[in-house]
Amino acid sequence: MSNVVGWLFDPSGLTPHGFCLLWEPGLIWTYALSDAVIGLAYFSIPVALVIVARRRSDLVFRPLLWLFAAFILLCGTTHWLDLLTLWVPAYGLGGVVKAATAGVSLFTAVALWQLLPQALTFPSPAQFCETNEALRESQARLAQSQKMEAVGQLTGGIAHDFNNMLQAITSGLTLLERRISEGRAGEAGRYFAAIRQAAESAGRLTNRLLVFSRLQRLQATVVDPNELVRGMKELIERTIGPSVRLELRLGDKVRKVLIDANQLESAILNLAINARDAMPEGGLLSIATAERALGPAELSDHEGTTPGDFVEIAVTDTGEGMSADVLPRVFEPFFTTKPTGVGTGLGLSQVYGFVRQSGGIVLLESEPGRGTTVRLYLPGNKEIEPAASAPKAPVSAGDQLVSETGKSVLVVEDMGIIRAQMVEVLRDMGCTVLEAKDGPDGLRILQSNVPVDLLLTDVGLPGMNGRQLADAGRQLRPGLRVLLVTGYASKALEEAPLAAGIEVMAKPFAIDGLASRVGDMLRR
Repeated sequence: MSNVVGWLFDPSGLTPHGFCLLWEPGLIWTYALSDAVIGLAYFSIPVALVIVARRRSDLVFRPLLWLFAAFILLCGTTHWLDLLTLWVPAYGLGGVVKAATAGVSLFTAVALWQLLPQALTFPSPAQFCETNEALRESQARLAQSQKMEAVGQLTGGIAHDFNNMLQAITSGLTLLERRISEGRAGEAGRYFAAIRQAAESAGRLTNRLLVFSRLQRLQATVVDPNELVRGMKELIERTIGPSVRLELRLGDKVRKVLIDANQLESAILNLAINARDAMPEGGLLSIATAERALGPAELSDHEGTTPGDFVEIAVTDTGEGMSADVLPRVFEPFFTTKPTGVGTGLGLSQVYGFVRQSGGIVLLESEPGRGTTVRLYLPGNKEIEPAASAPKAPVSAGDQLVSETGKSVLVVEDMGIIRAQMVEVLRDMGCTVLEAKDGPDGLRILQSNVPVDLLLTDVGLPGMNGRQLADAGRQLRPGLRVLLVTGYASKALEEAPLAAGIEVMAKPFAIDGLASRVGDMLRR
C-alpha cells in the first residue's frame, strides 16, 4: 500500500503541465483563468441543488439531486487540480479525483435512466394549469355546498324558532278574542304577557342574527373591562347557580376599550351560560382579563384585524370540553351540542359576530374532559377616556305630554301598521304628526313651508332610503333633528358618519322607548 501511495503522490521525475505549453504565458493564463472560472461555477451549482434537496423532501427525484451535486462538485475539483498542475505535477491526486468523478458519474447516469420513465409521466405546464383549474372549480363547488348547507341550517333554525314564537302569539290572540267575547276580559292579562314574551323573544333572536352577520349598529362607548366584569359578578353567580364556583382573575391596569357595553355583557353572560351547561356536576368558572400584543403572525388567519394592543377576556370552565370534529363548527348559527329544546345555538355565533364587528377576534380552545377556554381579544387603547355628559333629569309621562305639545314630527314609514302605531303614540305625547309612506312623499313635505321639528324615518324605504331623505331634508332645513329607525344596519348607514342631530334606533323597539327617545330629541 505504501508503494502504491508513493507511486501516486510522488511528483519527482514529473514535469508540470505548463511545460507542455512551452511555458507560453498567454496559453498558461488562458488555461488557468478558464479552469478557475469553470471550477467556481461547478462549486456554485451543487449549493443550489443541495438547497432544493433539503427544502423539497417531497420530490421523487431527490436522491438524484444529491448524486448530481456530488458529481458536479467533483468535476469542479478536477478543474482546480488542472489549474494546480500547470505549475505543480500533482497528477496522482488529480487521478484519484478523476476516478472518484468517474464512479459518481456512472451511478448518476444509471439512476437518471432508471428515473426517466417516471420523469416522462410528469405533467406538462399546460396539464398543471388544467389540473389546478379543475381543482379550483372543485373547491368552489368543498365551498358552495358548504355555504348551502350552512344556509339551510340557518333558515331551518330561524323557521323553527319563529314558528314557535308565532304559535305563541297567534294562539294567545285567539284565546284573548275568545275570552273577551265570553265576557271574561279579566283573564286577558296573562295572554297579553305571553304575547309580549313571544314578541320579545323574536326581537332577541333577530338581534342575535344581526350581530352574527355584523349588520347590527353597535353603540360603542369607552368601557373599563375590569369594572364591567366586576359589575357582572352577582348576575353571573345567580345565573350559573351554587354548584359552579366563579373566580375572577382581573389584570392590573388593563386598558380601556371602545365597545358596545351591552353587547359585551351579553357575550360574557352567554359564555358563562355555556360553561354552566358544560358542568352539570359543578365545577370552576374563571373569567380573566389581561393585556396582549398581537402581531401579524398571530392575526394571519383573521383578515381585517389590525395588529396592535388588545385586551383579552378569557372565560374558562372545567367542564366536558369538545371534540376536534366539533370545534370547526362552534361559531355556526343554530349549531349546538346541547339536547333538543335546550338553547338556540346562537350564543357563540353572536359572540363571534359582535367581537369581529368590533375589530377583535375570538379564539376557542377545548379538549374532551379538560374543559373549554374562549378568549375574546378586543382592540384596546389607554388614551381613550369617556366623554363627559350632563345627567338627564327623569321625565314623567305627564310632563312629557305637556312638553311635546305643539312640536311637529314627520313620520316616514312604508309599512302602514307600524306607521299608524308610531303616529298614535306621538299624538298621545301632544305632537303634531305628519305622515308619509315613502321617501319622495316625505321629501315633498320637507320642501313645503310646513314646520317640522323632527324627522322620524325608517332607513329601509323603497327607492329613496331614509338616510338619503335625511341628508336631503337637512340641506333644505339645516339643523333638522332626525331619528332613523332600522331593522338592520344597512349600507345606507355605512356610507358616511352620522352628523350631529341624527340618531339611530333599532327595531323592534318598545313603544314607550320610542316616546322617550323622541321626547329627549325634541327637548334638546
